[in-house]
Amino acid sequence: MKLFQCQSCGNIVYFENRTCGRCGHRLAYLPETGTLSALQPAGNDTWSPLAAPQRPSFFCTNAAHDACNWLVPPGSTDAFCVACRHNGTVPDLTEEKNLTRWRDMELAKHRLFYALMRWNLPLTTRADDPEHGLVFNFLAEPPPGGGPKVMTGHENGVITIALIEADDAERAKRRSQMGEPYRTLLGHFRHEVGHHYWDLLVRDAGKLEACRAIFGDDSQDYGEALKRHYENGAPSDWQEHFVSSYATTHPWEDFAETWAHYLHIVDTLEMASAFGMQVQPLLDARGDFATRIDFDPYAAASAQQVIDAWLPFVFAMNSVSRAMGERDLYPFVLAPDVMKKLGFIHDLVHGQV
Repeated sequence: MKLFQCQSCGNIVYFENRTCGRCGHRLAYLPETGTLSALQPAGNDTWSPLAAPQRPSFFCTNAAHDACNWLVPPGSTDAFCVACRHNGTVPDLTEEKNLTRWRDMELAKHRLFYALMRWNLPLTTRADDPEHGLVFNFLAEPPPGGGPKVMTGHENGVITIALIEADDAERAKRRSQMGEPYRTLLGHFRHEVGHHYWDLLVRDAGKLEACRAIFGDDSQDYGEALKRHYENGAPSDWQEHFVSSYATTHPWEDFAETWAHYLHIVDTLEMASAFGMQVQPLLDARGDFATRIDFDPYAAASAQQVIDAWLPFVFAMNSVSRAMGERDLYPFVLAPDVMKKLGFIHDLVHGQV
């Protein structure tokens, strides 16, 4: 993610902003140009972006719920933007609790789409591909005795997100119960969409053998692997080979976890770059913990370039977080085997596998 600037007054603005805090201009994100733009009314509910005045357009329908700040593509007759057109089921928005949680879900989902579009990854709706198109179902928990709990997961392009995950207390409770060091809404989206892109970029693109050489044999029974993981836990040496304990469950989960972490790293580095951050510890005479993020992580030449910038940066951020009495910002270890897997993901999104 990067910083943006109001075209009217030059104020720094952020991806989720609806209005400029300095000049009051309404703002919208233009996904086709990757720009957050100040707007001028153009009549008939259309808006003219100052960043592209020749391309007036409408707000996404979900802007009426304050759940989206994107414009639909110019000339499009779609009611929804390129991110919201992938929604399938949304909760009952007449319930305030559902609306608040869904808004939080949409913030995370739109950040996901920012990354997917930076890499020009395929984005096909369910309407265009009824069997494998990408669709998100946001499901509220049924009333007591009204059925099983909603399970977050993916199946053939259908990503189900349990709405309760947007409740901070419930998410923290589940993180503790699962023994996880990290659990966020954005993390859920990045992980689950990893399964979708395994289908598209690995299975359907003839890359199975290359992927298996890195992540292992995905043909092993998934149900049995999941049962075994929850009964026995992760191997004692899992940090030497996997980015998380859950990644040890099955090669599919290893891929999805690694995919999510690659997105975590690249997007965080882009924001660090936007702030001109560099790390140069005074006590580091050899420069082992120094880095300057002066490149576009989304267009990095190699995964190694990304990792070389990430490690010093996250060492510093973890230290700052600890100084505030908080958990590490990034509580994970990137062992050599994990770096190799991140390299595969990098090559995959850049079409180099």
